[in-house]
Parts: sequence; C-alpha cells; structure tokens
Amino acid sequence: MVRKILKYPESVLRKISEPVDRVDDEVRALMADLVDTMRHVGGIGLAAPQIGVSMRVIVIEIREDETEDKEPQIIRLVNPEIVEARGTTRFEEGCLSIPGIKTNVRRSEVVVVSGLDEEGKEVRTEATGLLSIALQHEIDHLDGILFIDRVSSLKREFLLKRYRRHLLSQEQAL
Repeated sequence: MVRKILKYPESVLRKISEPVDRVDDEVRALMADLVDTMRHVGGIGLAAPQIGVSMRVIVIEIREDETEDKEPQIIRLVNPEIVEARGTTRFEEGCLSIPGIKTNVRRSEVVVVSGLDEEGKEVRTEATGLLSIALQHEIDHLDGILFIDRVSSLKREFLLKRYRRHLLSQEQAL
C-alpha cells in the first residue's frame, strides 16, 4: 500500500526510531508498504520514519546496471547498523522528505551493515558506491538525522531557504 511521505519539519523525522523486537507479519507488511511507496515516487530508498512509523526499518532498491533486464535487488533491513566504515567520498544527495533540494554530502566510501532480513535472519552487507550512500542515508533517518545535518550550518540555512521557496511554489501551483 502506498503511504504518504512526511516532509520536513515533521517531528517524527527527528526522533530516534525504536528497535524492532522480532520480524513478524506486521513488520513485513510495513516493509511492503515502504517498497510500494518508494517505487510509487521513484525513490531508491525509504525509512519507516518517513511514513510516520518510528521503527528501525529501511528498504533500498538500486539497479546496478540500467541496461540489464533483470529485476533490481530490494534490500529490506530491520535494525540496520553500520559496523564498519572506510574511506571518504562526496555524493550529491536529495531526500523524499525534503523535496526540491540536493547537495553534496561527505560519507564513508565503504560500509559494512548488519541487521535482520524479512525473515528475521541476521545479514551482513558490504557496500560501495550508491548502495553505500543509500544505506548511510536511510540509517541516518532511523537516528533522526537528515542529509542537511551533514553540511555546514551556513549551507544548511541556504538549503532550508531554497526548500521553503520550493514548498511555497508547490502550494501556489495547487
């Protein structure tokens, strides 16, 4: 089911999400809603707080090679945690909860993430490139951190002004 994506400054986006005790049908239904919502808006990742659910659940779908006909892999993680990070890179990020703005963010180049899959089994993923960025971005959401928090305060103020203008233009278009 497609759910509404909450926009900044909704308070749930700034809360630390609750760990999930066990992966059950309710959590799997949440994951399905996250995937449906993410696909509906054309995103590559979504965290539960973005649809108003303060639980440590994320989904990511990245097509590694756009020319391939095979289905992209969907990563569904419960209680994801970065257990190792190496290197540094900069990447232009945007966010479905702060539409209309993008900026370069400094991230780890390689991350190792552990968590539970949709069956409740422990999984560990080493990621580079866009998948590494997406994992870090979505896990940040679970900790109440937005990508605009990863830039200088001056740059953040500039981006928030641009975001407010974007919202105003959206309202005027209605």
